[in-house]
Amino acid sequence: MAEILLGVTGGAAAFKAVSVASLLRKSGHTVNCILTRAATEFVTAVQLSSVSGTPCYTDMFSPFSGDSIPHITLTDNADLMVIAPATAHFLARAACGLADDLLTTSFLACSAPVLIAPAMNTRMWNNPAVQENVKTLHSRGVSFAGPVSGSLACGTTGEGRMVEPADIVQVCEEILNTGGVK
Repeated sequence: MAEILLGVTGGAAAFKAVSVASLLRKSGHTVNCILTRAATEFVTAVQLSSVSGTPCYTDMFSPFSGDSIPHITLTDNADLMVIAPATAHFLARAACGLADDLLTTSFLACSAPVLIAPAMNTRMWNNPAVQENVKTLHSRGVSFAGPVSGSLACGTTGEGRMVEPADIVQVCEEILNTGGVK
């Protein structure tokens, strides 16, 4: 099966990443996880390591990992990179090519297909800057799953809800089977 690099950013939907990792592993894939600093406010590295069966990376310069260049070693064998959830902040950094943490440096170093599952407030999702960043990333071959309309963490309803973990896994399988952009 495939080796998947799962990046988790700091949004309220981060808890769904635990299910994404679990479902991918149950499908027979190897799942390596990267948590941004903000993501650790929502889920823990221990949670993701437990369901993925692999160490979870949270810091680009961790002296305990034994890997001085994890953004390269994690992407070397990746068949697919998934960012779920992806915040507006991550989309902006990715579209601009910024590399200031392990997730963004890995994103830039990754030559495998990338799937992004955005999650944010409706007004944020509809902001022209966010939409421009999505267009930029899509034009560079990045695939997107969602967002969908539904209940949001802020108590409102609208577009910006992250697609369900099973749907993300289904899109992952489609990309892995076709190698194409969704």
